[in-house]
Amino acid sequence: MAKKVQSAPISVTITALEMTAPPKQSLPVPVNVQTAILGAPDIPLAFYRFLYRQVGSRWHWVDRLRMDDGTLTATLHDKRNSVSVLYVDGAPAGFFELLRIDDDTVELSHFGLFERALGHGIGKWFLLQTLYAAWALGPKRVVVTTNSLDHPRALQLYQMFGFSPVGTMEAEVTPLSDAELLALAKRDCLMPAERR
Repeated sequence: MAKKVQSAPISVTITALEMTAPPKQSLPVPVNVQTAILGAPDIPLAFYRFLYRQVGSRWHWVDRLRMDDGTLTATLHDKRNSVSVLYVDGAPAGFFELLRIDDDTVELSHFGLFERALGHGIGKWFLLQTLYAAWALGPKRVVVTTNSLDHPRALQLYQMFGFSPVGTMEAEVTPLSDAELLALAKRDCLMPAERR
């Protein structure tokens, strides 16, 4: 019987940030690309997992991939949660996810671009559109966390748009093991009826 190999945990520093007023910046739509941001209120699990992996695999996003179908469905379809997808030249290129924690607070729980969308001047514009969407919900503050595994300029970018650090903590992220990656690939290839 093969021994199950667990990936070694990676130590990370998590930084919590908040902003208490909408951004003042204005950025034009990037030139030479066609963009659209569409809400996905009933996003299919397979499509969400695809987005999550395309954006998060290089930053070791694992939490949502380890959720079973029922847990992920309940999380995504919670009325306080919303997912919006960025399309560039007709194809998915990133997404953001907002969670209304309470009447006063909206969390930017996920944000990012596919690798193919980097280098086109889209990142800052897309973050600004994300923040406009968060503030349109009428909160008194918008919060986000980033960690030392994220893009090297993530913290700087959040601060550029008006976020201020409010705390840090140490944690560990356990990357997906080869066995988990294989299981995810098998799961994602099966139709929902075949998983029963």
